[in-house]
Amino acid sequence: MAAQTPVVRVGVAAVVQDAQGRMVMGIRKGSHGEGQWQFPGGHLEMGESHFACAERETLEETGLVVRAEKLITLTNDIFSPTKHYITIFVLCRRVDETQEPQVLEPEKCERWAWKSWSDVKAVIAGEVEQARIFLPIINLLRDYPDVEAVVAQK
Repeated sequence: MAAQTPVVRVGVAAVVQDAQGRMVMGIRKGSHGEGQWQFPGGHLEMGESHFACAERETLEETGLVVRAEKLITLTNDIFSPTKHYITIFVLCRRVDETQEPQVLEPEKCERWAWKSWSDVKAVIAGEVEQARIFLPIINLLRDYPDVEAVVAQK
């Protein structure tokens, strides 16, 4: 059987914020990046917009109904010589501010929690033991250190 030719895939990350600016983040399971904090998201499907993907993936993974509002930016994420993603980050808001995230795909996510940008930066800096951040988010903060200010602008 011939080896498959590696391809670059497109991922979409939904940055779902609450009124305090905290973001929904979950711990990955059963895939590359296992044990790392991530935003809701997944693969862009053929013919789908990045906004529709962010809304769909958030609903499927967390049960949250969100409205995609803004393209934040994208990152170039090379996990290995055969695993390469372009990740599109989309700012989303909950339609119902009282709704809380649920683990709807327990094989893919351990738990969901509200985290601040400071929380994420503390993990990356090694200030929080036993915690890791998914590569696209590390690249986001490395390439766009002012992303928090960009996201805060409506």
